[in-house]
Order: sequence, then structure tokens, then C-alpha cells
Amino acid sequence: MAHLKKLPWELIEEILSRVPPKSLVRFRTVSKQWNTLFDDKTFMNHHKMTFRFILATESKIYSVSIDPVIVVRELPLGTPGLETLKLKNLVDCNELLLCGKNNGAVVWNPWLGQSRWIEQSLKHSLMEFDGIVYNNKKYKMVAFSFDLWTIYDFSSDVWIDHKSKQTGHSGTSVVSVEKAVSLNGTLYWVCFRDKTDPMCYRICKFCFSSRIWESFCNLPCGRNHDGDALVLGVFRGDRFSLLKQCMVTKKIEIWVTENKINHEDGDDVVWINFMTFSSPNLPDLVDTVKYSKPSYFIEDKRLVVCSCDDTGHAWIFILGDNKLISKTRIDCVVDPWPLHCTFVPSLVAVPVPCRKEELAEVQV
Repeated sequence: MAHLKKLPWELIEEILSRVPPKSLVRFRTVSKQWNTLFDDKTFMNHHKMTFRFILATESKIYSVSIDPVIVVRELPLGTPGLETLKLKNLVDCNELLLCGKNNGAVVWNPWLGQSRWIEQSLKHSLMEFDGIVYNNKKYKMVAFSFDLWTIYDFSSDVWIDHKSKQTGHSGTSVVSVEKAVSLNGTLYWVCFRDKTDPMCYRICKFCFSSRIWESFCNLPCGRNHDGDALVLGVFRGDRFSLLKQCMVTKKIEIWVTENKINHEDGDDVVWINFMTFSSPNLPDLVDTVKYSKPSYFIEDKRLVVCSCDDTGHAWIFILGDNKLISKTRIDCVVDPWPLHCTFVPSLVAVPVPCRKEELAEVQV
């Protein structure tokens, strides 16, 4: 380490940004400064092997890097559970990726090449795998089947069923499952009572301690038409973002919460209009064939979106300064209508079941 101290810190960062991700995991123990660096989202975003979107077709999975140019790479399918695809959905869980299938789910860190296959509960043949959270120092996954919520505990490798209960304004709401967002150990969904009434849209959460559906906060806007885009996301790691596009005017609005989200109190949530795009050449972010929703992330004053057009081709759009900066069709993704989601690379290992003696200590 003596010779490393002689190097400028900026040069050390540049060198580490070229080191393969699996090696970075081992380098966490070098120093506290290195360990802190590897948790820094800015460092991860600038790593030479980083990517920001995942696309999955019936036969292949791709990663998409954005800066300095758009680069698409095919990812290997040798990881457990991903030998064959036929995925139902992709869910970005901040640090891990959840790939839903008909008979189970794959929890995957595509940056590290780690994955784990989880068999679905035998009681339910039609499960929707909604998201993963890190709650009370444990990883948990939530799935839904009809009126039953099922929680999977990664440490004990056990499914626990709970009847769906609702409180507050969510009692008559419909859950838009594809909008599940994982934030600070809690899962949130966009809910509505009347899908064409903008005043009826709210965010609801699933409380792990009480096992109850709870209404959390209002949205700043809703949908005026079935074809409007309305996508909940995470902003700066601790806040909500909301993308809305009107299918008629093509106007795009980005709303963000003013302060960090406290899962215990939604009454304090304040939304601010962060960006608005209303130039005449804006793309349609929701196709009129399958009505698939866009994936997006916000970086500084730039909005980056992945969506499919009416022919099923995937596109990457970059917007800023109230205009469309660039648009790129992903031609190497031949199969139409790929699943897609955002993903921020991390060094978080895919959780594995505890050994019996470890599990006994946890239960004590």
C-alpha cells in the first residue's frame, strides 16, 4: 500500500474503474476508502464496464451502456436459472435484478455474474414476482397470487403466505403491479380507483411488520388516457421520481419528491416538477400495440429512456434542455418486444440460505 499512497486519488479511481467487477469485491478489504468508493453510485456509473439497462428477448439477454456512447453487449446465459429464458418480467430492485418465470424466479446480479434460482410456492401456479427488499438485515421477496401475498425469506429459504389486507384509501384501489419500486426496505406500487381520473392515483406500500397493504401518499398527477405513460422510479437513491407522458400531446413531465422518503409518514411527501419536455419531435414512450411502459433514469438534468415502438423495436432516447438530444434504435436486438428495465451495477452478492447453525442463531 505504500506505493499506492504516492499516487493521486483521482488516478487510483481511474485505475479501479478499469478493474473487472469480481475483482473489486475482493478489493473491498484493502482500505475503508476503497470500500466506501465501491458503494459510490457515481463511481459505479463511471466504471468502464458499467451499464444502465437490461433487455431480454425470448432467447437472449443484453446490457446497454450509455456513456460516452451507446454500447449493447450480449450477456451469457450460463448462470443458474438462466440457461433458458421465457421470462415473464424484469424488476429492477436497485442492487439486484428479479427475473420472473412461470415456475419460479431468478435473483441475479448481472454485473457480478451471480444468480440464484428460487422455486415458486407449490400452492400457487400463477405468481407475479414483484420485488426484493432488504428489510431488518434480511433479504425478502414478495410475490402475489390472486388475493394472497407470499413472502420469501432468503436466509431461511421459506415461503410464508398472508391474506391480502388493506387499510386507508387503498381499500378500493387497483394495483398496477408493473410499477413496483423497492426503496429503503419497502415495496411501493402505483394504485388507482378510476384509471382515467388523475385525482384517484396514489402510492401504496406493503408493510412487512403488519403484513398489511397501506396507502402511502398521493401522486402529483395521474393518467388522462389508457395510453399515457405513468412510471414510478427511484431518484438519487432515496426519493421517488415519476415519469408521465400524455399520449395526445406527447408532453413529458418528470416529477420528483422534494425530500428523502420516510416509509413511516407519507403525509410529508411533497412533489416538485423537475423537468418538462414539450418540443414537437418527442417520441411516443408507450406503444399502441402492447402498451408496454418505458424504463428510465434521471442523471443531473438529463432523462434517459428505453422503450419499444409500435413495431416492437427497442430505442434509447436521451432528453435534456427541453428537447430530444438523441435517439438510437437497438438493431442488434432482433426479437421484437424485449422486456427491459433499468439497472445500476452494484457489488451486492446474491443472498444465499443460511447454514442450519447460522439460522438457529438468527432465530434465537
